[in-house]
Amino acid sequence: MDLPEQTGLTVSIEEVGNLFGPGDTNLKAICKAFNVKAIYRDGILSFRGEKNSIEKAFSTITELKKNLSRSGNIDKMTLKSAIKFHNQLNSCDLELNVPGKTDCIVPKSPGQDEFLMAMKRSDIVFSIGPAGTGKTFLAVACGVTALCNGSADRLIITRPAVEAGENLGFLPGDLQQKIDPYLRPVYDALKDMLTPGRFKRNIDNGTIEIAPLAYMRGRTLNNAFIILDEAQNTTTTQLKMFLTRLGQRSRAVVTGDITQIDLQPPTKSGLVAVQNILTGIKGVEFVYLTARDVVRHPLVQRVITAFNRPSESEK
Repeated sequence: MDLPEQTGLTVSIEEVGNLFGPGDTNLKAICKAFNVKAIYRDGILSFRGEKNSIEKAFSTITELKKNLSRSGNIDKMTLKSAIKFHNQLNSCDLELNVPGKTDCIVPKSPGQDEFLMAMKRSDIVFSIGPAGTGKTFLAVACGVTALCNGSADRLIITRPAVEAGENLGFLPGDLQQKIDPYLRPVYDALKDMLTPGRFKRNIDNGTIEIAPLAYMRGRTLNNAFIILDEAQNTTTTQLKMFLTRLGQRSRAVVTGDITQIDLQPPTKSGLVAVQNILTGIKGVEFVYLTARDVVRHPLVQRVITAFNRPSESEK
């Protein structure tokens, strides 16, 4: 009995060489991993096999196409990561359902998959990686999910009030108006996941709290999902203060990009120091995202790669 064939992915002649690999090695690896057969005819790629395997093969090819458009090539590590990611993909394990989204939130890269799974299994998770890798968005999504399914009574999100290389001076307005610019990215993520009414209600009744890091001192946070964003701009003392706020039945997620430290000098960053201090501690997990996990404009990945490339003066 022939297995069903599913067609639906357009692959241009120009893409074939890089996407399928020399001698179709990439395509053959995908077929072997998912036990499917590939058919390429008239610019259309088809797979024959079990339905679930076909879906994974198509998802892997789609991910590789995105990577090809971003970086211009597919190396062995990219291929291996994409196959491993989609081979392990189980929608019921990886989906996040939030009330303000019509679709489920799912990780879009192997690094995001690892980050999400780490948040599910560890009480303290550090996510370190460049801009655009979804660190803040996924952390907030996981926090909102915990709030909605009852595993946390409160969602507390904090950031250090450190300016990104600019002196903003004395901002006008009351205290909330003064600190809002520092917390705007967090508000944006929350408003993408909650309806305006639910967002306002949760803020007003304290179920969701967004505050500068200095406001955490002296508190014990029980039954809470706590997020520290932009942690590269905390000192070691501040990071210790934050982590020791953790109370009973609480979880903490710390995100940051150690290539964008605004502290002076940058060596003061607690996020850099904590990697040596807490590595190997049971219940604490570190997840490292890279340019491959960037989900913004395709150029962002190239910009990050270019900045990470050593200049002639550094060689």
